[in-house]
Amino acid sequence: MSTSEPELSPDVAAAQGLRTGWTTGTCASAAAKAAAEWLVTGTPPATVEVALPSGDRVAFPTTDIDHSTPHRVAVIKDAGDDPDCTDGAHVTAHVVWSGPTAGDAVEQVSLVGGDGVGTVTQPGLGLPVGGPAINPVPARMIREAIAEVTPRRVTCTISVPGGQAMAAKTSNARLGIEGGISILGTTGIVKPFSTASYRASVVQQIDVAAAQGVDTVVLATGSRSDDWAQREWPEFPPVAFVEVGDFTGIALRRAAGDDISAVRFVGMAGKIAKLAAGVMMTHFHRSKVDTDLLAAVARDVGASDAVVDAATATTTARHFAEVCLEADEVAPLILLCEMAADRCRTHAGGELHVDVTMVDFAGAQAVAHG
Repeated sequence: MSTSEPELSPDVAAAQGLRTGWTTGTCASAAAKAAAEWLVTGTPPATVEVALPSGDRVAFPTTDIDHSTPHRVAVIKDAGDDPDCTDGAHVTAHVVWSGPTAGDAVEQVSLVGGDGVGTVTQPGLGLPVGGPAINPVPARMIREAIAEVTPRRVTCTISVPGGQAMAAKTSNARLGIEGGISILGTTGIVKPFSTASYRASVVQQIDVAAAQGVDTVVLATGSRSDDWAQREWPEFPPVAFVEVGDFTGIALRRAAGDDISAVRFVGMAGKIAKLAAGVMMTHFHRSKVDTDLLAAVARDVGASDAVVDAATATTTARHFAEVCLEADEVAPLILLCEMAADRCRTHAGGELHVDVTMVDFAGAQAVAHG
């Protein structure tokens, strides 16, 4: 599971001739619907159609039909031209009846993580500890896909054969996800990118903004941060908003070189903690959150013992931020933003005015500013 948000815009991907693909979440929802259809009709479908979060619908062929294990179906993930370690994975769902109808006060679809799907072992990921590493959007997609087939209560087990080996190529172990991969995706679509192409797209977007006379750009780490920023600052033209992903340092220097005068950076706790430590390339494979820095920040502002302890309780800044907010102690988060802003100004050679805003993990509201 990645805590980063990078997304290459569809226009940029199309211009580069890159083929989009499907997330593990989309494939899981398709497999789940197919398994549910088999359960209801007695016949496994050869193809299945599901809805993306956008409302668009896509169809997939099914595979791994074995009548000795009924109601278990797989969909093969096609990641397009994205260098994804889960490309070709057989995302599998097994659906069985589990009791009363959906009209009762119970969840219609109980989700279970099977072989190859990771288990969450630490707080800070926004998922229940001990539960499967199935992110909220894919979980909703799975439930909605099954609801298209039956209103009755079912248990759906998602598995990915070989998922343990795939997970070794991700940051899951460091994030406290054990035993397999995460079921991911916020749009249902994999937008392919390479390091070089993503970096080029960031530079290009800043150059275009400067060419149009924009003197302040808003750098967001991904779609949720960008959505918040566009709602918060509607007076800025669309070209002023740039999704930088992990390339904050490149974006800052390009903005300074293009004579842009100010940058507003918007991101979540993990990225901002890394910037506060002076890490300008914030990809989760290349850097990790300095939890000792988080603890020092908490002590510097006189935070409670609970907040100080939360800094090193897990490897995620998210847990630290959530504890700060639960304790109504935002001073450590404000100081992190101030430190990040100072590091960004220094990185840009002192040529930019920079402020930093931390948003919550839903991208719904700001929680700190510096």
